[in-house]
Amino acid sequence: MISVENLKVEFGVKPLFSEASFVVNDRDRIALVGKNGAGKSTLLKILCGQQQATSGVVSIPNDTTIGYLPQVMKLADDTTVKEEARKAFSDTTRMKERIDRMERELGERTDYESDDYMRLVERFTQEHERYLMLGGEGYEAEIERTLMGLGFLRTDFDRPTSEFSGGWRMRIELAKILLRRPDVLLLDEPTNHLDIESIQWLEQFLAQSASAVVLVSHDRAFINNVTNRTLEISCGQIIDYKVKYNEYVVLRKERREQQLRAYENQQKEMQDMRAFIERFRYQATKAVQVQQKIKQLEKMVPIEIDEVDNSSLHLKFPPCLRSGDYPIICEDVGKAYGEHQVFSDVNFILKRGEKVAFVGKNGEGKTTLVKCIMGEIPFDGKLTIGHNVQIGYFAQNQAQLLDESLTVFQTIDYVARGEVRLRINDILGAFMFGGEESEKKVKVLSGGERSRLAMIRLLLEPVNLLILDEPTNHLDMQSKDVLKEAIRAFDGTAIIVSHDREFLDGLVTKVYEFGGGRVREHLGGIYDWLQSHPKGGADMTIDERLAMSSQQPSADSASNQSPSLNGEGRGGALYAERKEQQKKVKRAEKAVKACEEKIAQMEARIKEMDVLLSKPEHATDMKLIEEYAQTMRQLDEENDRWMQLSEELEQLIKS
Repeated sequence: MISVENLKVEFGVKPLFSEASFVVNDRDRIALVGKNGAGKSTLLKILCGQQQATSGVVSIPNDTTIGYLPQVMKLADDTTVKEEARKAFSDTTRMKERIDRMERELGERTDYESDDYMRLVERFTQEHERYLMLGGEGYEAEIERTLMGLGFLRTDFDRPTSEFSGGWRMRIELAKILLRRPDVLLLDEPTNHLDIESIQWLEQFLAQSASAVVLVSHDRAFINNVTNRTLEISCGQIIDYKVKYNEYVVLRKERREQQLRAYENQQKEMQDMRAFIERFRYQATKAVQVQQKIKQLEKMVPIEIDEVDNSSLHLKFPPCLRSGDYPIICEDVGKAYGEHQVFSDVNFILKRGEKVAFVGKNGEGKTTLVKCIMGEIPFDGKLTIGHNVQIGYFAQNQAQLLDESLTVFQTIDYVARGEVRLRINDILGAFMFGGEESEKKVKVLSGGERSRLAMIRLLLEPVNLLILDEPTNHLDMQSKDVLKEAIRAFDGTAIIVSHDREFLDGLVTKVYEFGGGRVREHLGGIYDWLQSHPKGGADMTIDERLAMSSQQPSADSASNQSPSLNGEGRGGALYAERKEQQKKVKRAEKAVKACEEKIAQMEARIKEMDVLLSKPEHATDMKLIEEYAQTMRQLDEENDRWMQLSEELEQLIKS
């Protein structure tokens, strides 16, 4: 479909990449990876024809259509949401206009026997059949499905696009590209402005699409769910791995180890040659050998190795005063803008040391509640900040608060304390500010670079309550790993607003779901929350789930309702109830785990006995045979017990 041969791109002395050759085949799902600045976005622009390579050939058949979503694009503001999305079917709508004109003409004319009339009938029939074959009758429904899949409501369809934020308008552009159904989709960070449910919808759409896909993304879960092939830009080359991202990470580690061994061997060989040359340079009897060594040394091409992976760098928040037992207590908190009620009756208690996620569709109030906690906006109800709480807040506009007159290094040096100061360069390198980048002035940094710098500053400040609003938007995968490990090791409390499932997985133990003007509490991690939805999360909106729950009998509704939303119990009583529930869950989890360990031990013993009984000398060993039969009976009993305990645990989690 797309053939790339000997591609070379250079903007300075050193090329971004050279001698790059690969083919994009039908239905390929390709992840394009590499460190920031490696040339990923540049390669996408070359593939779609927006930029020319220094040399090389990109061959695309004439009938191949390409859809390209850049990270930043110019957006139109002169139409409604649905009208803008309808532009994806401009050819279809023009065809419909032609068919309507011909139909009107057929109705007005009376020369039914003329050749001209018969030619018009034939043209109308052909156009109408082609229109039906292209799905012309169903494109309005397809527009609605796609817009709703990307998070729009029906009430949004007739609103002007100018009323929406840049992130929502980017969704409209993504919808237009998907609706055109091009042969090849080139997507540059498509998940940046999507919530979790929209990301899952996009994953399903791409899985069912007949288009080939080449995408750049720092969302590990999205890449793993969508792609089956990985192109890496590294050391000026493009390496093709015929595996999905997780498998690529393993292969890349092995490849780097091989590179390192080859590099070390070459360095030793070069060192030996130089030593030989220095030792025998002035001995006439060794003159020929010295010249040979000099020529060999000149001809040697230095082996390049990938940049050192700093994702293993361990960061730890500096020590801070211990906060009170309950850093945040929300009681009947609500917020409205005019007649629009963002949320109401929010009740929860955050315990010291808990790490929780705020999730839900964009615009449902996640950032609004964070601003209420920070005291930035007025609200209804009571919101108590606990004793000795020191908040570290990373807002989406945090980058605007940096001192533009300082360099990157100075910005971090001013907040670093103790032994951390000796590791500033390593920390900066882990967040893509290595080498000369650390000497840049803040005023010349891009928005994404400033966000990363603000994140590093926060990591070095002594706080005991972290509030992070979309912290991963401008981080690559290695930087996200460093941040995730630091938060996991953080002994304070954390609230994380994020749509990055992989980042939240294993990090949070509780999820607060925002939607329909309500906030619901879910015990467990992010995938527990996703799996708890009746239709798998992505297929059902929050409003649908609320409607479904409202149809249950009242007794069930009362028992299943989240404690954060019912009207009973406040303050300490609410926390005591929740604490007792968590204790029951932990006891049940412990029982299930103990049962699993028993089962594993018995299965291991059965395997050992299988091996022994297969040998002639043990074939008639009655003691061994009895043990085997008894262990099998115990295993069946333990499996039944495990099923019962698992069901009890599931009921506790749901209650």
